[in-house]
Amino acid sequence: MANKGPAYGMSRDVQSKIEKKYDDELEDRLVEWIVAQCGASVGRPERGRLGFQVWLKNGIVLSRLVNSLYPDGSKPVKIPDAPPTMVFKQMEQIAQFLKAAEDYGVIKTDMFQTVDLFEAKDMAAVQRTLMALGSLAVTKNDGNYHGDPNWFMKKAQEHKREFTESQLKEGKNIIGLQMGTNKGASQAGMSYGRPRQIIS
Repeated sequence: MANKGPAYGMSRDVQSKIEKKYDDELEDRLVEWIVAQCGASVGRPERGRLGFQVWLKNGIVLSRLVNSLYPDGSKPVKIPDAPPTMVFKQMEQIAQFLKAAEDYGVIKTDMFQTVDLFEAKDMAAVQRTLMALGSLAVTKNDGNYHGDPNWFMKKAQEHKREFTESQLKEGKNIIGLQMGTNKGASQAGMSYGRPRQIIS
């Protein structure tokens, strides 16, 4: 980490492509949500990718965010009284947030890696994780979400249907249109080219 120098060549190209995925408008929406969810005590970051990264880097804001989505008495992440200053403690705090977010329902493919945030390797991945968390919170609609529900899209939910035994039996008597039909089928009016010419 501390000995990492500037990137050159292909590494630099890859890093610049990753950085282009970062969305400044999305950052504003996420900051508004985090402040609405956790309260003004979390403060606000400086605008931009690095300001956002510094704000979230020690894991305290993230831990408060995920704890606020749970009812009182069942907070999944323990938050220390003083923000951690040692690197491994900060990374451990981020890892606890990731575990709690996964338990909340965020799928693995939407999760960022600890170094993506801690070393600012892929802040767009951090945004994706927070978006997925917000979408789940809006979808659950359990009263723990604070903020504008239009900030996030609701996830699709299962709509299970129950049929009675008599309804299932009735369905067996109906021939669906996928089976095809032969109503009104005949060969009248069909012709295949010219008739055979017999010349004597």
